[in-house]
Amino acid sequence: MSPADFRRYALFYLGYYGALGAYTPYIGRWVVANGHGGYAVGAMLALWYGGRIIAPPTWARMSARSANPGHWLVAGCVLSLLGFAAFAGFTTGVMLFATMAWFGLFFNAVMPQFEAMTLSALGQRNHDYGRIRMWGSVGFLIVAGSYGWLLDRLGNDAFVWLTLPWLLLTVAASWLHRGDRPLPALVADVPRQALWRRPGVRRLLLVAMLMQLGFGPFYVFFTLHLQAQGHDGFAVGVLWAIGVLCEILMFWQAPRLVQRFGAQRLMTACLIATALRWVMVALLGGSFAWMALAQTGHALSFAAFHAGCMRRMAELFPERRDMAAAQGMLYGFSGGVGGVTGAGIAAVGWQHGGGHLAFLLGAAVAVMALLMHLVPVRALRPQAAA
Repeated sequence: MSPADFRRYALFYLGYYGALGAYTPYIGRWVVANGHGGYAVGAMLALWYGGRIIAPPTWARMSARSANPGHWLVAGCVLSLLGFAAFAGFTTGVMLFATMAWFGLFFNAVMPQFEAMTLSALGQRNHDYGRIRMWGSVGFLIVAGSYGWLLDRLGNDAFVWLTLPWLLLTVAASWLHRGDRPLPALVADVPRQALWRRPGVRRLLLVAMLMQLGFGPFYVFFTLHLQAQGHDGFAVGVLWAIGVLCEILMFWQAPRLVQRFGAQRLMTACLIATALRWVMVALLGGSFAWMALAQTGHALSFAAFHAGCMRRMAELFPERRDMAAAQGMLYGFSGGVGGVTGAGIAAVGWQHGGGHLAFLLGAAVAVMALLMHLVPVRALRPQAAA
């Protein structure tokens, strides 16, 4: 990949995850500020993750049939921008949730397509993925670390207007890929059942789903939990920034770690660290120092785990023609099913026991993911017909 291509791919990650850096930490704060409770926050995030179930496989099939898949990337980014802009006019009632469904559908549709484009462009140098994806973490860091302070001063109504420039950047970055060539074969030509049956695929999908499910309390209620424990907007932003800074550093080192230890062992360490992290957040949320320590765990919980998953995807699907379909399957199954379920469980935990119960549930799910990860591959293979 040439330096110019590297910049094209990095810019898209920067804009996309910059927008996500506003959405993920602060959408719950914005929803609560508009008079809604914990179940409404959970429903909003469930709609968001629900888009990951429907959109990626559908979008992948349609874009793969096109001679100009880059045009689909641009269209998805424009529709995402329009959907998020509608939040400025709809803050209550059915239209709030309809707007959420629209935005979640298109914003979640484009990333699996772009991930497949990135891995295809990298080819045999897939271990360099982390150094491109790192720029997404830079965008997330800039936004998540500053918007708590900005919202304290500008008011929660500024949330939508502060986020729109990042979505505009995503549209501009997607325009640079409008002429990208299609992947070698149609996604529609790849039998999903054949992909699912490959040894190791089911375990990876289930582990990724459980990891995402355990992240439910973090993505939905971490900001609200910190506020309930007495932290102001500046402290909340600093804590988010610590996590993302550690994520960036890990993405930079991830290629070396993956090559040295292998994806399986690295993911095991990530799952153990994640379970400990959620226990810490549940029980020690009032201490800034302990929360700062917990946030350093994001290097393993998110960055190293994500890099490990991408390496396993490259190992399980070495054929470039299968990559787009496989990415859509991973994104929909883990981020979609795991995200919706995680948001629902987090909302129930929050309503009945606040952040303490919600994050303890997250820790329990991380332990389940660890146990599933350690199951031998042969135990998950389909039984031969009698």
